[in-house]
Amino acid sequence: MTRPLEGIIVLDLTHVLAGPFASATLRDLGARVIKVERPGTGDDTRAFPPFRDGESAYFAALNHGKQSIALDLRAAADRAIFERLLARADILLENWRPGAMERLGYGWEALKDRHPRLIYGAVSGFGHTGPEREKPAYDMVVQARGGVMSITGEEGGPPVRVGASIGDIVAGMYLVQGVLAALFRRERTGQGAKIDISMLDGQIAILEHAVAITTATGRPPGPTGARHPTIAPFSTFRAADGFFVIAAGNDALFRRLCDALSLGALAHDPRFSTNAARCENVHLLKRRIEAVTLERPRDHWIGALEAAGVPTGRVQNVAEALADPQILARNMVLPVTPRPGGPAFVAAGNPIKMTGLPEPTAHAPAPALDGDRQAVLDWLDGGADGEGQP
Repeated sequence: MTRPLEGIIVLDLTHVLAGPFASATLRDLGARVIKVERPGTGDDTRAFPPFRDGESAYFAALNHGKQSIALDLRAAADRAIFERLLARADILLENWRPGAMERLGYGWEALKDRHPRLIYGAVSGFGHTGPEREKPAYDMVVQARGGVMSITGEEGGPPVRVGASIGDIVAGMYLVQGVLAALFRRERTGQGAKIDISMLDGQIAILEHAVAITTATGRPPGPTGARHPTIAPFSTFRAADGFFVIAAGNDALFRRLCDALSLGALAHDPRFSTNAARCENVHLLKRRIEAVTLERPRDHWIGALEAAGVPTGRVQNVAEALADPQILARNMVLPVTPRPGGPAFVAAGNPIKMTGLPEPTAHAPAPALDGDRQAVLDWLDGGADGEGQP
């Protein structure tokens, strides 16, 4: 089986998270990713803890299977190598502040005529247009500016950052979508394209209920803790031994929930008989449900609710999630094969399951800084494919 992006060459100038997340996805789909790093230090995340034998687990999780070559794009000899790489690349990815690539002579306007089939993917905090395009940004900045922090946390509490770096991750996902769309269009037109992804734009794009509430009512929503602001019951609940979730997304599921909890009369109570009524009385509804669920452990209630067809599940910590049989069955926790003499790490598997796309049992190693220089140069000189990966 061949992976769908087999033969596609990605020249990856990105660092930290949004860009490397995107190039890791392209690698999982079969592309060859050549990571161009700063000489001496490389990607910032090589210095991010936790470490094993002096190497970063964070870096390995995002850069497994890629190749590394260190180039100083202000030095003539390294620019000559980079020019040769550009001539072979299908995709260039960068996540520098707007203007940085232009100052080096490698912005879209400088490249589009010389390399008309090149797909140029850029991700930045605020995008390449608009009055704040040159400002720096990290994940927390765009979570704050984009409204996400205002709806995260407990009612009455301070703004809270989402635990996962969704400012970066969402931008990386949209970058992949743009690149794949540009590849599809190039097949029909022969022309490359520039994809301009703003981390801030991505935060607005995922505010599905918050945008609807704000524009329809004129009042922006605040944080609602674990519960959904427009569906009830759709939250965490306490059992005798810990938390679990119930997600009764419609009236039929609510009636099944009431039957499973021996609360049949609740389904006909006008305060709870419709979703709108349940949202109006959500705090009372939670107390009524927890008066029952606190009497027995989580596994009892999860078993009863699953038997009734009501979506439910344990609230798991990350260690429990990584050991979850369903997650393991779908190859979502994979070892990163160590380089000879290097440490072993673990990374997430590929969540894109597709016919004809092989399911690996391990990731290829993460590269040493500049560790693939000779292999890449040999490939440019017309030798073996130079991947040097299992």
